[in-house]
Amino acid sequence: MNEHANHPGFRTSLLEAAAGEPLNPTGNPTMGEIIAARFSRRGLLKGALAVSAISATVSPLALMTADQARANGGSAFSFKEVEAGVDADHHVAEGYDADVLLRWGDPIFPDAPEFDPVAQTAEKQRRQFGYNNDYVGFIPLEGSNTRGLLVVNHEYTAEQLMFPGIVEIVDGKPQIAPATKERVDVEMAAHGGTIVEIRKDGGKWQVVKDSPYNRRITADTEMEITGPAAGSPRLQTSADPTGTRVLGTINNCAGGVTPWGTYILAEENFHGYFGGELPADHAEAVNYKRVGVPQGTYDWSNHYDRFDVSKEPNEANRFGWIVEVDPHDANAVPKKRTALGRFKHEGAESIVAADGRVVFYMGDDERFDYVYKFVTAGTYDPDDRATNMDLLDEGTLYVAKFGEDGRMQWLPLVHGEGPLTAENGFQSQADVVIEARRAGDLLGATKMDRPEDVEPNGKTGKVYVMLTNNSRRKDDQVDAANPRAANAFGHIIEIAEDGGDFTATEGAWEVLLKCGDPSVAEVGASFSTATTANGWFGMPDNCAIDAEGRLWVSTDGNSPKKTGRTDGLWAVDTEGEARATSKLFYRVPVGAEMCGPLLTEDMETMFLAVQHPADGGEDWEGFGRPSYYEDLSTRWPDFRDDMPTRPSVVVITRQGGGKIAL
Repeated sequence: MNEHANHPGFRTSLLEAAAGEPLNPTGNPTMGEIIAARFSRRGLLKGALAVSAISATVSPLALMTADQARANGGSAFSFKEVEAGVDADHHVAEGYDADVLLRWGDPIFPDAPEFDPVAQTAEKQRRQFGYNNDYVGFIPLEGSNTRGLLVVNHEYTAEQLMFPGIVEIVDGKPQIAPATKERVDVEMAAHGGTIVEIRKDGGKWQVVKDSPYNRRITADTEMEITGPAAGSPRLQTSADPTGTRVLGTINNCAGGVTPWGTYILAEENFHGYFGGELPADHAEAVNYKRVGVPQGTYDWSNHYDRFDVSKEPNEANRFGWIVEVDPHDANAVPKKRTALGRFKHEGAESIVAADGRVVFYMGDDERFDYVYKFVTAGTYDPDDRATNMDLLDEGTLYVAKFGEDGRMQWLPLVHGEGPLTAENGFQSQADVVIEARRAGDLLGATKMDRPEDVEPNGKTGKVYVMLTNNSRRKDDQVDAANPRAANAFGHIIEIAEDGGDFTATEGAWEVLLKCGDPSVAEVGASFSTATTANGWFGMPDNCAIDAEGRLWVSTDGNSPKKTGRTDGLWAVDTEGEARATSKLFYRVPVGAEMCGPLLTEDMETMFLAVQHPADGGEDWEGFGRPSYYEDLSTRWPDFRDDMPTRPSVVVITRQGGGKIAL
């Protein structure tokens, strides 16, 4: 999710609903209350941020499993740390190359036009790499680590950075002109995803433009709706009276690659694309209020009736899902898999359990919302890909409830069980998945601090939950057992499923890290004492587990004013004496968000996504005022063409070859 709100005077950002009044009205315990209660005996600090200070000693969950953690002074990572800071360039650890592979507007087909930002059209954009790349996945072709399909999500568009001449300074403040239909069409074409073949040649990666696999997925791509909500009257519209077909996917944040090699896009802040007004007594009014529809961040509803809830009141129910795409067939119809629930999906990372069922972990990226997992009913067959292609249509969706005693439960969202009955408005499983948030409310799920990536570790059996922050927890919620008002920097939770079984319905949980500057006592950060001044971070967002079972964490929201550093990628030890030690490996240009960390199986290539570089110029003295299009070419200090000055996928390799950080 984009933590970086648009600047004063710009159109309301997608973040505003999440940053404003919470959308979860329940009295369910928050994760802050639970953590505080659990650790109250350890001595809690109160201060401006009121974050608990938790011992950095090794947790009972942290069992030594990696040889690297013993052989390298306790740390599983070996590299010279980057210096944290702020400037217009990107920086990688000494001995590594960081090359821009793809940028917004780059052609991905032989006949695609070269990028010309002053003459962009929807037709051109549909043949070019999309905007604001978030999730990055790599699907090997024929088992190769040097040839495969790069799959990339395009989360949202930042108009002020995309289009020239649309920003006007009014009373000293920048204002964006209302979007024309032509501009909206470009935005829609810049959303969705990209599938493109890449290969390593002469030690460098390059795009294969004439590959038959290359494809753009946009907000207009026809898709099939499958699973329990398919055909529901609540998904039927004038354009689709069957409730089984929909145009497009939007606000695709993180995602995943399934064990059978399909590409997952996760629809997150879909609420911002819908405008109009819904009568207070409309059947969907409560449902839409719970997810913030309509917000009207974008002007799409001014030009397309399907995004106007007063004209198409069911269209918003057709977004907020997990989308599955077969990247090996450029003509395959993407499928919205409704069994995995409808909410603001950050991602959907998966793992095959011991019994062959596949488990997907998911975060609902909103303050005070929930962590979920989905367990397929069927089992994965590694020898028959075709039998796996509809595994996501049947299974059990669970929501997490964390206990004060370090135990947790996964509560099933199944129609007819517990409160999920007709008496509470759930007539079928379709209603349960459409209103997954309300179902979680009734089950008493734990209200979390913006759950983002949730990643299982197949080497250790643990699961890591990124919780970015929750600055909207109010002071009047603070008491002796709940001292975490204004959690500005976020934290990371570690889960150990019972018996090491990812399908288990109970487990143990532990706080791996409280993020923020450990030199400020009031913050109460819990990085190990081996963490340097460059190694701490705030706002964990995306993460990756590499082939060695090591945790990499990328961030969203660090800035000159908040933390005195840009976002970046940190290597975090999770095992042994080095547990909770963090080291900075790569940092992005000022204003950018760090997304999509991924390492190939041979550990010799890392793919990263750099979102919205330059967005936030007024926070940096080297720039000094809000950013908009003209700044990118005329005011960017020390500009070089090889810098990620527009949304980019960056490839990191070791100079001379070899594994990364080993």
